[in-house]
Amino acid sequence: MTSLLNRLIAKFARSLYLRRHNKAWEGIPRAKVPVSNLCVELDGRQVSLRMYHGNADKPMVIYTHGGGWVVGSLDTHDRFCRALSQQSGCSLISIDYRLAPEYQFPAAHDDSLEASRWVIDNLTNLAPNNGMFILAGDSAGGNIAIATTLALTHQYGMAGCLAIYPATQHYITDLPSYTEHAKSGLVPARNMRWCCDAYLGNIAPADPSLERIFPGRRTSLNNFPRTLIITAEKDPIRDDGARFAVRLHRAGCKVMYKHLETASHGLVCSEGDSGDFQRAVSLASQWLATPLILKSPQED
Repeated sequence: MTSLLNRLIAKFARSLYLRRHNKAWEGIPRAKVPVSNLCVELDGRQVSLRMYHGNADKPMVIYTHGGGWVVGSLDTHDRFCRALSQQSGCSLISIDYRLAPEYQFPAAHDDSLEASRWVIDNLTNLAPNNGMFILAGDSAGGNIAIATTLALTHQYGMAGCLAIYPATQHYITDLPSYTEHAKSGLVPARNMRWCCDAYLGNIAPADPSLERIFPGRRTSLNNFPRTLIITAEKDPIRDDGARFAVRLHRAGCKVMYKHLETASHGLVCSEGDSGDFQRAVSLASQWLATPLILKSPQED
């Protein structure tokens, strides 16, 4: 009964999420970027990809959308992907991974890791790129991007990780922002908790298997690549991204941390062409455009 109820709630949430996205972007022209839709078979299942064509002198961005592992799609994050590709000049491939509660952990992470490996193996046959790649995502997608980066740290061509308000810790962690901004933004804390439970199912927070999704002390960050982390103020997991940036800095990694003081969680898809959306696109594009052989003056 609980499983059926969760599926009904998820179905309603996806519909609401898409409607809110469409309303926010109503009447606003799409960024003009050449786009191709692909479908690849990975381990016997079909995974849809959307490819945005950029320039041959830039790395390929492999993007996983947000939505608490429950909602979100290629369509809800199409505007952000278009804008990021257009402003940065990078080609970008967005991954349409399986969603919970129909498919629980580690389905989304498996899909994204296998799709990323497929993209990396086929870089020369895809949209223009320089043979390097960057893993990126927002919210749950930022979580997946970080997990995929950890799995592929030593992969040839790794050029960085871009995580926008990522979730890197279980909600039982003592994040002050979970209380401070429980209801102040677009996504209430209770919704985040429900989505996390829907994806993890009956797995206890202390289960060792969750080290993959919530990297803790057992996970070394010493070889993590250059990273940009962007957080939003009106966000229950505001402090999550900030803490992860500190962890990367202490591990000796090259990390840039930017905080949007007026933004809400979900800004990349649910606010329309807002100032915060433009700021996030600009920050990410500038970071992506930094020559990889040079050190950015803004990075510590």
